[in-house]
Amino acid sequence: MEILNSILSWVMKKRIHQIELFMKYPHEVQNELLEDLVKKSSKTAYGKQYGFKTIENYEHFKSKVPIVNYEELFPFIERLMKGEQNVLWPSEVRWFAKSSGTTNARSKFIPVSQEALDDCHYKGGKDLLSIYFNNYPDAKMFAGKGLVIGGSHQLNQFDENANSYYGDVSAVLLKNLPWWAQMVRTPSLDIALMDEWEGKIDKMVDITSSENVTNISGVPTWMIVLLEKMIERNKVNNILDIWPNLEVFFHGAVSFTPYEELFKKLIPSKKMRYMETYNASEGFFGIQDQTDSKDMLLMLDYGIFYEFVPFSELDQKNPKTLTLDEVEVGKNYAIIITTNAGLWRYRIGDTVTFTSINPYRIKISGRTKHFINAFGEELIIENAESAIAEACKKTHATIDNFTAGPIYLEEGQKGGHEWVIEFTHEPNDLTRFKKLLDEHLREINSDYDAKRYKDIALQEPVIHVVPKGSFYEWMKNRGKLGGQHKVPRLANNREYLDELVGYRTHSS
Repeated sequence: MEILNSILSWVMKKRIHQIELFMKYPHEVQNELLEDLVKKSSKTAYGKQYGFKTIENYEHFKSKVPIVNYEELFPFIERLMKGEQNVLWPSEVRWFAKSSGTTNARSKFIPVSQEALDDCHYKGGKDLLSIYFNNYPDAKMFAGKGLVIGGSHQLNQFDENANSYYGDVSAVLLKNLPWWAQMVRTPSLDIALMDEWEGKIDKMVDITSSENVTNISGVPTWMIVLLEKMIERNKVNNILDIWPNLEVFFHGAVSFTPYEELFKKLIPSKKMRYMETYNASEGFFGIQDQTDSKDMLLMLDYGIFYEFVPFSELDQKNPKTLTLDEVEVGKNYAIIITTNAGLWRYRIGDTVTFTSINPYRIKISGRTKHFINAFGEELIIENAESAIAEACKKTHATIDNFTAGPIYLEEGQKGGHEWVIEFTHEPNDLTRFKKLLDEHLREINSDYDAKRYKDIALQEPVIHVVPKGSFYEWMKNRGKLGGQHKVPRLANNREYLDELVGYRTHSS
């Protein structure tokens, strides 16, 4: 394994030069990419409908091709799932990434072409390792095995004769991994792709407790479940008693900020490294490339053309769109993508903020449907997670999960925000925690501060503490354990709050 580590680390580092090229020439790379995507797809059903053959530049593209959401693109995706080809993309599409999202229960099925697998998802995975080895030349992760918490896959439900499959994006990737990647991962595919989440976790604990696991990958919330179960089952103090050579956690899908302190307790090593990725069902978008910053480099040569909608334009029928050369640091944008799997000007539902434009680095700020704006306060996920982390730090608390929503205005009663929080270690003073949460939100969100001024529109927040395991049980009851399922952080209604408040033990 030491020899394999040396060979693979050398191979990974060779990609760094190509990454530096798109960092140096971002606009040229993106323009060439758009031209190539349009040209290749001119004879598809979608390309014929929107006149791809006549598109000569971005302005033509923008005027001819509409911005779409999943519902609007679904009739074309449905044709693919029933076996028809050359609909959205010229090459054969046999795999679909299933995503339920967090704002409704209906599943989405995102087409995954071979190009999307090879030139986007897998390229992103290899680049993640290239950047990691470039930043940490002494890394030994290939001297052991990597543990990935994947989802599940099964035959496409629309037409079993179509020879197509769907599953969580992690499952689609695991199923199609090259041989060398299968050699350095654990557990076996039959366990990693199990449908039943709780049974899968139990088997993963049984199998991997005796493995030399050097790296772990997954969603922080579900990784915590696995690590805590691993520690409990093996009757040890922390995960290093089981995996002494663990050196890195590659994480994504939800913000790491609220969970950072808990991971430091589960893995008490100053040498432990954490790298964030931005990998969704629709594509691989970003990688944390610096050791001293959590911002992610926007990956520009993965077969994805990017456009950005200013936050103020989100509700417009025909919103203004910007290309990379027009974005500004510090502003909030919704992402629109055009991809080598046939997603054309597609709204993915995420919002980002640029932290740098030379090169282009981003941080995820939230979801286009995940915010609280019942009173004009425009509270986004990034605000909520930052405030939670600050309050935890100052009250010596660690958090497991949370969600928040509005308290509606009623006669004789002001509106506000209501939070349901599950702690691993509760604050030493819940009243102070609430005060700190409120104060930090006022510091970082001027709209929230204005509404809180003298309690004009918003009263101080209400916090409910629920017992450990409440969010797990709630997600289980909703049929959303594991895989790509995420706890909804914010909602502009009380859909999640009213279900979760019943779990509470005490409030402030």
